[in-house]
Amino acid sequence: MYQSILTEVDRGVGIITLNRQERHNAFDDVLIHELTEALFAMDADEAVRVLVISSTGKSFSAGADLNWMRRAATYSAEESVTDARALAEMLRALAQMSKPTLARVQGSAFGGGVGLVAACDIAIATFAAQFSFPEVKLGIIPSVISPYVIGAIGERHARRYMLTAERFAAAEAYRIGLVHEIVADEESLDEAIEEIVESLLKNAPKAIAQCKELIHAVARKPVSETLIEDTARRIASIRSSDEAKEGMSAFLEKRSPSWTLKSD
Repeated sequence: MYQSILTEVDRGVGIITLNRQERHNAFDDVLIHELTEALFAMDADEAVRVLVISSTGKSFSAGADLNWMRRAATYSAEESVTDARALAEMLRALAQMSKPTLARVQGSAFGGGVGLVAACDIAIATFAAQFSFPEVKLGIIPSVISPYVIGAIGERHARRYMLTAERFAAAEAYRIGLVHEIVADEESLDEAIEEIVESLLKNAPKAIAQCKELIHAVARKPVSETLIEDTARRIASIRSSDEAKEGMSAFLEKRSPSWTLKSD
């Protein structure tokens, strides 16, 4: 079905795997198109409760494919904007998914690959992974990934690493907030992902979707009367939902709620 990615759904878990290991899973127009299509499909699939983004080979993603970049350099101004917008729309589709998303970072991520990590809700990496924003070395800028990267690591850290283009280790990625956890190897990585997936599958799907919307609505906003009113209305609305009633009943009856799944 796809040239550059693999997809599967197993017991509530959707997995999208970048599968261009011969090109270090670098982005080109085909991969971006396929990834965007797969993201929308996973979001619409009721069988998918959690999404994991992974990669084959030694690299998570080397960012932009050089052959694609060479082609893009010959585009007209309008064509170049259209091309860049495709990557921006893919990242937005990932960041705004109604379902929780995890980045399984088994190897190095550069440029757009870091954007993919930052656009996920949760990111786990191996100690061997390295990260960088090499764009300024090539005379360009990390533009369309910047909202997600700056949202993850903050302006101060972005100033250093986007301007210097230096590589930094997984430990530094953890320190600055790009990844949530670092583990020894791929076996440990799978165990860590599995543990988080198990936790997510115990939670109410619609509540998770609304919680993600809440985070987007509240992040970096002043605590104004408008914000207070919005948050009050959000909790009032969900309290009367069927999901909330089931959750409360299950808690009081000391049983698992109807939505509980296990990934194994």
